Amino acid sequence: MAGMTVDGIYQLLLNQFGEEQIRQLHTESKDPWIEVAAGSIASVAEHVKSTPELAFDLLCNLTGVDYFETSPKLVAKFPYTPHVEVVYHLYSIRHRHRLVLKVHLPRWQDETPGRLPEIPTVSHVWGIADWHEREAFDLVGIHFLGHPNLVRILCPDDWVGHPLRKEYELPLEYHGIRGK
Repeated sequence: MAGMTVDGIYQLLLNQFGEEQIRQLHTESKDPWIEVAAGSIASVAEHVKSTPELAFDLLCNLTGVDYFETSPKLVAKFPYTPHVEVVYHLYSIRHRHRLVLKVHLPRWQDETPGRLPEIPTVSHVWGIADWHEREAFDLVGIHFLGHPNLVRILCPDDWVGHPLRKEYELPLEYHGIRGK
């Protein structure tokens, strides 16, 4: 027994939240996805988990992606405005349906290099988001507002920068260890 389609889920969310919060349905990729406004992700997450016909009780993955390409070939092939995304892969055990939500964020808050983009946490909705959000913070540099313990999870506490940012440069040395 399969659950709802992404089109049906999109319509439910659009009816509940409107176009300002549920931005777009993207069906051209292998995994169709719904774009959610950054400020609305926590309320949308609560809704998709608690609404019985949706019941997305499992956050399979949450990750951050940096879309900043410097290769002219790739920019020509995949044109986009540089940004970062938070991607949520959800599953309903009861209904056996899947959902991918994405939130687009500017690479830097207020276009100020070094000021991390911000998005509300969903760690109060799915407990596992605590770890996933820490990883996205640590490696991609996304600040999750309201997170109960937003500290590095993979890099040492005194590490400078976010290693999965496209402009990141590995330090020449870290505590006496050569990096390059």
